[in-house]
Amino acid sequence: MGRWAARCQALGCSPMTRLAASRHAALTAVSDARRRDGRIRDIIRAHRVFQGLSAADRALATRLAIGAVSARDLLDELIAEHARRPSSLEPRVRDALRIAAFESLYLETPREVAVSQGVELVRSVAPRATALANALLRRMGSELGPRIDAARAALAVRTGCLDELRLISGLPLWLLDRISHDRGAASATSLAAANLEPAPVYVFSEDRALLAPFSPLPTDLDACFELQAPGGLFESGLVRSGAVVVSDLSAQRICARIATYAPASILEVGQGSGTKTLIIARRCAADITAIDVLGSKVAAARGRLGRAGLGNRATSLAFDGTRLGGQGVPPDLDRLFDLVFVDAPCSGTGTMRRHPEIASALEPKSVSELAGLQLKLLSAASSRVVPGGRLVYSTCSVLIQENEAVVDAFLASAAGARFMRAGADVQSLPAPGAPDGHFHAILVCE
Repeated sequence: MGRWAARCQALGCSPMTRLAASRHAALTAVSDARRRDGRIRDIIRAHRVFQGLSAADRALATRLAIGAVSARDLLDELIAEHARRPSSLEPRVRDALRIAAFESLYLETPREVAVSQGVELVRSVAPRATALANALLRRMGSELGPRIDAARAALAVRTGCLDELRLISGLPLWLLDRISHDRGAASATSLAAANLEPAPVYVFSEDRALLAPFSPLPTDLDACFELQAPGGLFESGLVRSGAVVVSDLSAQRICARIATYAPASILEVGQGSGTKTLIIARRCAADITAIDVLGSKVAAARGRLGRAGLGNRATSLAFDGTRLGGQGVPPDLDRLFDLVFVDAPCSGTGTMRRHPEIASALEPKSVSELAGLQLKLLSAASSRVVPGGRLVYSTCSVLIQENEAVVDAFLASAAGARFMRAGADVQSLPAPGAPDGHFHAILVCE
């Protein structure tokens, strides 16, 4: 077998023109996400076409699908630049071209293989578009491939300009400019370099032996591990039972810090599906009351806590956190807590490689609207902190407007007059092979 044929086989395809199952699965997921306006990771996790793939094929299909969604806007611009009539492309053809272009331009797949598989992918949905796909993908590879490779090489030794960062990350220019302004050019370059790479998988578990099939590596946080071979984790039943909790290292650090204060009672505002609730309940003995505005998330959290045997430790309620300082508060909430944890809804700009839909949906206006909501939540929640207690504010954003600026505005307000910072705020930033971007500030009630 020649070197090229061997390389093809290792990548899950054939030097002949047969479409690999991994590419077909990626196209199925991307098209379903577009039609349903759904989250690509949720679709991948539930779709039966992925369940029949080998571990290697599933990993490639996941990478292709997430990458095509994450870089969607940039890929569409590049396709438009090289297609004669881009507006006439059918949706399924465009889906296939995004996947093929992403693989050709951003993965280590030999470009000849990526083009061949891309042509077959287009053929599978629109045979008449095969010639168009072949010409388009070859033009993009020959013209754009060297530019992307050169940008990557340059950014390995220096910070990049915004156009270079967009080219390697797929992120919008306005967002890259904001991140660079807020956190510096070096941090923006690292975030951009990480955006189209697979995110590390971290889990919380009190029993390392359960993780043996997934090659766990210890982190600097006890009971937190990075999985080197996470394939099959969700199918194992460990996550559903609550024995293993999937959560980024930066998020787990917030939970661990809360536990060090050993509060007797905690109010969690913005519980979501209960991930942090599970970890905090395992790390300390506090009685936890948690709220979320969405009843569906409250139901999911109750189910997870019940399966984990923690249903008697945490009460989950559907309630709007902005109303905590007003009238008509339920009895479970109409009291003071040793620690109030506001896990605020945010832009998610610290987790874009895990949630690739974020970049395309986010606009400057929406960041401003979120900051207003965050300040309302923090102000209302502060009314439930016992004197001498703590107020913890957290987001998974990297933007100052949602983080330090919200805390500053709160402390300058009447609601924040009783509070002061307890040490420096903490902001982590995404980088290749590193955890996500999370922020938290600890405030003490005088």
